[in-house]
Amino acid sequence: MQNLHSTEHQHTQSNFNIKEEVVKYLKHWKWFVLGIFIALLAAFLYLRYTVANYKAVATILVKDDRKGTMASELSAFSDLGLMTNVKSNVDNEIEVIKSRTLIESAVRELELNVAYFSQGRVKWEELYKKSPIKLILSKYSDAYASKGHFYRIEKATTTTFTIYDSNDQKIGTFKYGEKFKIGEEVFIVLVNKPEFVTLNYNIGVQYLPVSQLAESFKNRLTVAALSKNTSVIELSIVDPVPGKAEDFLNTVIANYNKDAIQDKKYISENTSKFIEQRLSIISEELQDVEKDKEVFKKNNGITDVVSEAGLYLENASDFERMQVENATQLRVVETMMNYVNSSDTNELIPVNIIGQDQGASQLISEYNELVLQKNRLLKTAGSKNTLVQNLDAKINALKGSVSSSLSQLKSSLQIKRNDLNRQNAIISGKISQIPTQERNSRDIDRKQNIKESLYLYLLQKREETAISLAVTAPNAKVIDAAKASKSPVSPNRRMIYLAALLLGGLIPFGILYLIDLFDTKIKSRYDLEKNTTIPFLGEIPKLESGQLIIDSTSRTSTAEAIRIIRTNLEFLLTNVNEDEAKVVFLTSTYPKEGKTFISVNLASTIALSEKKVLLVGLDIRNPKLDEYLKLESRGVTNYLSSKDEKPIQNYITSVEGFKNLNVLPAGIIPPNPAELLMSKKIGELFATLKKEYDYIIVDTAPVSLVTDTLLIAKYADAFIYVTRANFLDKRMLELPERLYNEKKLPNMSILINDTEINTGYGYGYGYGYGQTEEKKPWYSFLPFLKK
Repeated sequence: MQNLHSTEHQHTQSNFNIKEEVVKYLKHWKWFVLGIFIALLAAFLYLRYTVANYKAVATILVKDDRKGTMASELSAFSDLGLMTNVKSNVDNEIEVIKSRTLIESAVRELELNVAYFSQGRVKWEELYKKSPIKLILSKYSDAYASKGHFYRIEKATTTTFTIYDSNDQKIGTFKYGEKFKIGEEVFIVLVNKPEFVTLNYNIGVQYLPVSQLAESFKNRLTVAALSKNTSVIELSIVDPVPGKAEDFLNTVIANYNKDAIQDKKYISENTSKFIEQRLSIISEELQDVEKDKEVFKKNNGITDVVSEAGLYLENASDFERMQVENATQLRVVETMMNYVNSSDTNELIPVNIIGQDQGASQLISEYNELVLQKNRLLKTAGSKNTLVQNLDAKINALKGSVSSSLSQLKSSLQIKRNDLNRQNAIISGKISQIPTQERNSRDIDRKQNIKESLYLYLLQKREETAISLAVTAPNAKVIDAAKASKSPVSPNRRMIYLAALLLGGLIPFGILYLIDLFDTKIKSRYDLEKNTTIPFLGEIPKLESGQLIIDSTSRTSTAEAIRIIRTNLEFLLTNVNEDEAKVVFLTSTYPKEGKTFISVNLASTIALSEKKVLLVGLDIRNPKLDEYLKLESRGVTNYLSSKDEKPIQNYITSVEGFKNLNVLPAGIIPPNPAELLMSKKIGELFATLKKEYDYIIVDTAPVSLVTDTLLIAKYADAFIYVTRANFLDKRMLELPERLYNEKKLPNMSILINDTEINTGYGYGYGYGYGQTEEKKPWYSFLPFLKK
């Protein structure tokens, strides 16, 4: 059988067996159920009486321009390019929203520093806006406001109430709406909900310093941007009262926008004042520039430098042309004068050369007419002719007139030349002054244009600022108003129940693990097979009844286990001589492990199979057979110590109810047990008895205390090493392992005694013998736990 032929390979395999580990804990399933039940009950009570917290969330979109920076103050002059590199960021706005100033203003506006509670059986529940009364601090000192206070107010009558301090000491009974003092502070209690005043109430009023409460809200307020690429900000806060959380967030956002609007109005008003001041200064400067321009034009006698400069240039050109013409005419006149003076009376004078002077031209024409008449007369008359002479006289007289006329013309042309030179000099002087005048004029015009454009610009900005002051947009747009969650965020019911479930299972597991960790006792066959290589013979469960000796009618699990051991024992004794008795020794590590009980019942069980069996008590130091059987006081020790030759049969007794079972008691406890067992008579004893019986079952002494068993081990055909569950330390298994490896106990096998019926390694007892079938564990249906 596999049970009797365990190999070294089986022993050295992995010590961890998941099936055994699971079964080891599942057998304590009641403790796990109890632990989980208690943990879930504790979780239920915790959730029942723990204040639930709800999360309120609001979402806003903040503008890109930041409140409180230089960019916003100079926004009216943004088209000038001022502070174009100053940009707002969402992080700054987040810090503004989380500022203590905004939070304190929200706390004061909502009067959150005065909280109202309704007293329950276990805890106080905050009423917030549901309180039937309202406590107003009409007059209080800074010292009072810097500390927390608690009062309890309960109904006295429909018109009065009674107030108690934090020590539940009665302060007094007062009327609604009536001022009363507590110390130096003045209070008023108003009816907040008249319909509830007729009912009995017991209200706790808690007053907290605004700064302390604001710090609490500041620590719980979470403000964060939803993403890096947007200016959308999410505000969230966790509070036991959903309505309070919603009102707080909405008020913070409203105060943030209100504060931004006030700042923008303040900036617009300051900007408007600045523009007005600058307009007044620029207006005066513009008037001064225009006066300077007026004086400049008057002093220079000009209206427009550019147009008059063109006129001067045109006149200069005309004068230059006139000078050229005058010089030409003067030279022509001089030429004519020379010609007239040098010519005779018969020659003609050119007429068309001088066209400006009609008088000279007329005289020349008349002169030429007389010369032509004279020449015609000379063709018909002589030079002495009276007509010719008269014509000569006229011609000479007219020639003098022509010379005189040309002289006058020359003088006139010279006068004109001098006048043209003078006028040209004047024009040239004025032209030379034009660049300076133009520069001065442009400088004045530039100043005037700058002042005028700045004046017009400020006028425009004054109107724009007036419009922005009249219509100021909020700094943040509310995308989603504050909304509290319907289910609490803490305590998390699912997580707490899950944690309770896990804790309820882990605590029993931990306790069992620690018990198992520090419990070094063997428990089952698994411990033997894990720690030894000795063939396993079987296991014997706890005795179910008071029957100590198994008979033919026994159907208990213990009886069936003994019968299985009897069957397995046959495989150990297959090589024993069939002509002699098969000698089986039983020993253990310590006393009280049940080797005597097993010896008696194994012998009786074999005897019931029609085999002749002798039960021998060789634990002569501490004999126990008489606890199970009625025996005489004489026995082995008497036989070994006697000097007479009485046969061993004289010491053997029969057992009532078992015809095939005889017993050889241990006898009187000797002073020298080891020496008796070393005598030759012990060998003779076994040699004699082997011939008379089929089986000899020997109850020997424990091997860890004395050497008695080792002294007589050579007479055994097989050794059964008995271990007791929950008694023998696992570390003591080294002893039988060493004895087995050193072969000091021949044909050795091991069994475990006194195990739990449902913790065996797979055996069930009593099936088919008229007994109720063994009840299987509830977890036996699990596939990984089946054999």
